[in-house]
Amino acid sequence: MTRTTPAGTPLGDTFHVYDTTLRDGAQREGISYSVTDKLAVARLLDDMGVGFIEGGWPGAMPKDTEFFARAAKELDLKHAALVAFGSTRRAGAKAATDPQVRALLESQAPVVTLVAKSDRRHIELALRTDVDEAAEMVRDTVAFLVGEGRRVFLDAEHFFDGYAFDPDTALRVIGAGMEAGADVAVLCDTNGGQLPLGLAETVRTVIDKTGFRVGIHCQDDTSCAVANSVAAVQAGASHVQCTANGYGERAGNADLFAVIGNLVTKLGMQVLPTEAVPELTRVSHALAEIANIAPDTHQAYVGTSAFAHKAGLHASAIKVDPELYNHIDPVIVGNDMRVLVTEMAGRASLELKGHELGVDLAGRPDALNNALAKVKELEARGWSFEAADASLELLLRDEVGGAEAVRTPFELESYRVILDHRIDGEVVSEATVKVHVAGRRVIATAEGNGPVHALDAALRKALVPHLPWIDEVELTDYKVRILTSGGSPRATEHGTDAVTRVLVQSTDHGLEWTTVGVHGNIVEASWLALCDALTHKAMRVRSGVPTGGGLRP
Repeated sequence: MTRTTPAGTPLGDTFHVYDTTLRDGAQREGISYSVTDKLAVARLLDDMGVGFIEGGWPGAMPKDTEFFARAAKELDLKHAALVAFGSTRRAGAKAATDPQVRALLESQAPVVTLVAKSDRRHIELALRTDVDEAAEMVRDTVAFLVGEGRRVFLDAEHFFDGYAFDPDTALRVIGAGMEAGADVAVLCDTNGGQLPLGLAETVRTVIDKTGFRVGIHCQDDTSCAVANSVAAVQAGASHVQCTANGYGERAGNADLFAVIGNLVTKLGMQVLPTEAVPELTRVSHALAEIANIAPDTHQAYVGTSAFAHKAGLHASAIKVDPELYNHIDPVIVGNDMRVLVTEMAGRASLELKGHELGVDLAGRPDALNNALAKVKELEARGWSFEAADASLELLLRDEVGGAEAVRTPFELESYRVILDHRIDGEVVSEATVKVHVAGRRVIATAEGNGPVHALDAALRKALVPHLPWIDEVELTDYKVRILTSGGSPRATEHGTDAVTRVLVQSTDHGLEWTTVGVHGNIVEASWLALCDALTHKAMRVRSGVPTGGGLRP
């Protein structure tokens, strides 16, 4: 069962990390959590050490009602308290008999967050009541829930806009809740229009005037939700509401992982268990998978590009000391530094990348210079090694030579691909490959739903009797980009005579690697990427162990 206080968090009750992914985050366009999804999200957040998990709005949403019913039986939270979200009683009613308020009790959640309008314009125009009744709605509902043994947080909706318009009303609303027994007055930037300095000043003023415990809830409509949340904490807020990966309505909410990253690494606040901080990157990506949204590669702290360095000048400094161009050690948040090799790369970039891939270039200046020249030449022709570490590793090993040299597991004699548009409208591709493998000439033909699929099938058919490990390799992703001869995106009207770049992602036993091919013909570009994928696998088979950083678990 859930706990009434976040006893498992390092700061106990002195500071709250409050997650609202399952309600506010679920309002993002394109997200639709099932009840099973919501339970999985809650477990991940609890494992990470979040103090409060807002599960949704029971009574208003049937799915949320079911979630709380199942959570009472199925969740065994170690760190977090489960929170039910809802509104105050209706105008002119009584909290004890209001169905919505009763649904909050029936959820069995030990904590309830009530939303209340604190902007006089919303009270008069949206609620169609007056400030006196709005304050009484808050007071009555909070007092009733506290009397029933629930801990109550008050979300003061539109607080900052309301405070700017009529500060007395905004303070009166939160005062009614706090006097009735609410623990925290959460100041909400509901429209997301605040900037850090002004928001922090308001937070500080409210705390000085009232002495209340204050929380912060920020939307991201000015791209300032994270900055506003951190500024509010610096101004005295001790309760911060966020969503995983910044999911939420419109532009989203304050990103839980960026806020935690800043509080832990910049302000020195131990808001999560020490062992949970290195889990930030993993949990962020796991939650993205549940939401069925691709992880944001450029997300602060946890994105795959958060500590990726492309410029040669950066790499030169990183070679001396990684801290010179990293604001923290990425390992702290479970991430990793990457050096990207492109036409912007210098010797230091390539040497560092070689070390990452398991290829020692430090004592081989000729190989390093030749590899750098080759990379720059290929990049100018449209090749891109940023996302194709496996192809880059093969290139570097070829330049080093000797024991590092790569041996392709087969030799191509020729291949042919034809398109068969049949009378019934079905379109099928057929490929024939002729290769030399293990001292034998082999011919194989296969069909596929496209030319690349057919070519891959034919190649596998030819090789599998001689290279049984071929069946372990699965092509999991295939990306095509049309380029100009100089390697940049080309206008659509010139696409038919443009250079094509293909990225192929392969996997075996949970390891992934990416290869690249570039040619004026999309089939040939695909063939080059496919050959690199199998060559990389063959190299690992010969060595008996995974090699290089081109592999990702």
